[in-house]
Amino acid sequence: MSIAEVLEKIPVSGIRRLFELASKMPEVINLGIGEPDFDTPEHIKKAAVEALEEGYTHYTSNAGLPELREAIAKKLKKDNGIEASVEEIIVTVGGEQALANAIFTLIKPGDEVLIPSPAFVSYRPLIQMAGGAPVEVPVREENDFCPVVEDLKKYVTGRTKAIIINTPCNPTGAVYPRKVLEEVADFAVEHDLTVISDEAYEKIVFEGNHVSIASLNGMKDRVVSVFTFSKTYAMTGWRLGYAVARKDIIDRMVKLNMYVIACPVAFAQKAALAALEGPQDCVEKMVSEYRRRIDLVFRRLSEMPDVSVIKPKGTFYIFPNISRYGKSEEVAEQLLYSAKVAVVPGSAFGKYGEGYLRISCATSYEKLAEAMDRIEEWMKSYGSGKTQ
Repeated sequence: MSIAEVLEKIPVSGIRRLFELASKMPEVINLGIGEPDFDTPEHIKKAAVEALEEGYTHYTSNAGLPELREAIAKKLKKDNGIEASVEEIIVTVGGEQALANAIFTLIKPGDEVLIPSPAFVSYRPLIQMAGGAPVEVPVREENDFCPVVEDLKKYVTGRTKAIIINTPCNPTGAVYPRKVLEEVADFAVEHDLTVISDEAYEKIVFEGNHVSIASLNGMKDRVVSVFTFSKTYAMTGWRLGYAVARKDIIDRMVKLNMYVIACPVAFAQKAALAALEGPQDCVEKMVSEYRRRIDLVFRRLSEMPDVSVIKPKGTFYIFPNISRYGKSEEVAEQLLYSAKVAVVPGSAFGKYGEGYLRISCATSYEKLAEAMDRIEEWMKSYGSGKTQ
C-alpha cells in the first residue's frame, strides 16, 4: 500500500480536531494542546537575531550545523550518558521528523512495531506510512503506565522489528524507572529488536530520574534516541529536534533529510546552540511551574467523585480515568460544550487509552483552577442526571 493510500485511511489527529473546535469558542479553557505556554527564553531569541544579522540564511549540512552537533554530543554525554560522535547525530525539523526519519529508515513493509499504549498519536500513522504494522501493547494504571515485559512477550512475533518507548510519556506522564528500562533492554536483545526511544520530555521530570535506554550496557548500537528543543526550551514553533544512533542508521536518516527537507533552518540551529550552551535556569523555572500546576490538578481530580488518577512523574500532562462517566470521546465533547473546557479523549492515544482523558497543564495556574471548577461542576450535574 502506498503512502497516498495509507493517508486516505489515517484519521485526523484527535488532538488537532479538538483544538480546531476549541479555537472557535473563545470562552473555552483549552487544556488540549501539548505546547508550553512560556515564551522562548530571551537569550535563545537573541541568538537567532544575531545569526540572521551574521548571514545564517543559507543551507547547512544535511545533517545540521557541525557546531550544533558537537554541542549535542557534549550534552548527550553529560546529561544522557550516551557517548556519540558528530557523525552519529542528525538535526531534524522537530522531534516529529526525527521519529519519521527513524521509522522510514528502519521499518520495511510487513514489519511489526510494538507500541506500549496509550501512546503518542504519531507513532501508528508513521509506521503505517512506512508499510509496517503497529501493534499496541497495553500499559496499565496499576503499573504506573509502565510496560511489563510479560505483556510485551505476548505480542512479539517473527515479524517484530522494533519497539517504540516514550519516557517521560505523553500522554500518561509516566517516567520509566531504570529497572523497567533494563527489562525492556533485555527483551529487545532477546528478540533482536531495535528500540526507538522518544525522549521529548527528558527535562520535565518531577519524581525520579530520566534514564536514556541507550546509556544502558550494550544498548547504544540497538537504539535510535530522539530528542527535541520544543518542550525543554519552549521552542515548539522553531521546529528543531535531533536523533542519535549508529552511524549507518544516521547516514540513511541524513539521506532522507537530503531529499525531504535539505536541512533544518540555519539561524534556528544557531538559536538551538545557544539553548544548549546558555543558562539552564530558564528550564528549571518552567519545570518548577509545571510541577506546581500538576500538584493543583492532581489534588482537584483526586477529590472528584468516581475519578481515578495517577500522579504523573513527568511531562505536563495528567491522565485521569473517567470511565465511570462514559466513553472518553463523549466525555470530552460534553466537557467542551457543557463545561467549556477542552481536553483530549484518551482514545486518541490508542485503544488502551479508552476511558481516560489527557489534560495538559501547559496553561496558567489560574486557568487550570477555573477549569477544575468547571469540570467538577459538570461531574456534579452528571451525577444528578442534569447533563443530557
